[in-house]
Amino acid sequence: MRVVVADDAVLIREGLVRLLEEFGCEVVAAVGTGDELVRAVVALRPDVSVVDVRMPPTFTDEGLRAAVETREKVPGAPVLILSQYVEVSYADDLLADARGAVGYLLKDRVVDVEEFMDGLRRVAGGGTVFDPQVVAQLMVRRRRDDPLTSLTPREREVLGLMAEGRSNPAISRQLVVTEGAVEKHITGIFQKLGLHAQDADQHRRVLAVLAYLRS
Repeated sequence: MRVVVADDAVLIREGLVRLLEEFGCEVVAAVGTGDELVRAVVALRPDVSVVDVRMPPTFTDEGLRAAVETREKVPGAPVLILSQYVEVSYADDLLADARGAVGYLLKDRVVDVEEFMDGLRRVAGGGTVFDPQVVAQLMVRRRRDDPLTSLTPREREVLGLMAEGRSNPAISRQLVVTEGAVEKHITGIFQKLGLHAQDADQHRRVLAVLAYLRS
């Protein structure tokens, strides 16, 4: 495997280089910033990149943002995030990428070098490898951010029928309730999803259905 290593900590970066070389990998670049990572991947097209999350200049999420950028410039470029931290914003983007070839492992939870190398090979081969703790934090964020969690079970049922293209009379017949009750539920849905009354009802229906489909 041809590998790019991106980590601002020199000792960790050099340690990864030696480890990878011991397992027969060719480290084609070892860099310390997100910009260098993007340039290296675009120029060298490695089989996989191993990337830390926090790198200069702000030491927050530069590595993750650079990883997302590399996959935009080199579609499907395999990336394995290896960090001490779970940064959910851009990690969610990686997890949602249907092309695969992504992974996110936590440094202090990697206890077996063979398993790490196996995970790296799987990512390079187009698979996905995520630490369970990363997945758990991503799911907590999704549940917290999902606006549909504020809907009642009946409102979710009405919204599901709206997503099927049902009219208000059709929804009332399906649920055996009055059209007035359906309209009341739909008004509640609009309010809870932050869809304002000044917008046309048909526009609000479309936006509500899109929120339902994304949930």
